[in-house]
Amino acid sequence: MFTIRNMLSARTSWMAITLVTAAIASAILGCHSQTEDLGERAGFAVRDTSDCLPDVTLLDDRGQKVSLTSLRGKPVLFDFIYTSCPGECLLLTQRMKRIAALLGPALGTKMYLVSLTVDPEHDQPQQLLAYAHNQGAEMSGWLFLTGTPAQIETVMAGFNLIRQREADGTVDHVPEFFLVNGSGRALLQYVGEKADPELVVRDIRRAADGKAVTTSDGEKVAASF
Repeated sequence: MFTIRNMLSARTSWMAITLVTAAIASAILGCHSQTEDLGERAGFAVRDTSDCLPDVTLLDDRGQKVSLTSLRGKPVLFDFIYTSCPGECLLLTQRMKRIAALLGPALGTKMYLVSLTVDPEHDQPQQLLAYAHNQGAEMSGWLFLTGTPAQIETVMAGFNLIRQREADGTVDHVPEFFLVNGSGRALLQYVGEKADPELVVRDIRRAADGKAVTTSDGEKVAASF
């Protein structure tokens, strides 16, 4: 005979099975969430780049010479700006500023940030100095660099970038960040205005430790020098 006790026992068993099933599903979803596509918040793998830290000597915002080869051995996060930019470059610089703050004292000792002008005809050291000051970006380990047009184009070519102007004479933007390892090889490219500073910092720190970095779709990219 199927008594009330039998019914309660069956109901209890069914609830237990339901709870176990839900727990398993939650665990599966949890694992998936850790490897899901991060979209444009994370970096994209860079393919077929040349040497991004060539033997080129540029000038910083104090007029001091900086050889890009002197940055080898540590990861470098590059962006490309120009000081007369009305808006987009300012947003990129503020994003870089957040990254610099998260890196803290490791910036300049374990890794570098480099902001390279794409308008060297206008941006001499004094313009870069004023720009960095106005943006609150005067930090040890964050370099604002300029050079001759030929030098700038040589560096940009390593990232497969071309310096160009619009028909009205305005400078084309480069809306990305690039993470370069200590050997001068670009590892990841970020959509500057959408990149998550905490994810970028995670990648920089992992690269500094010689560990693989993770792309937006979960691919592992070796960061070895």
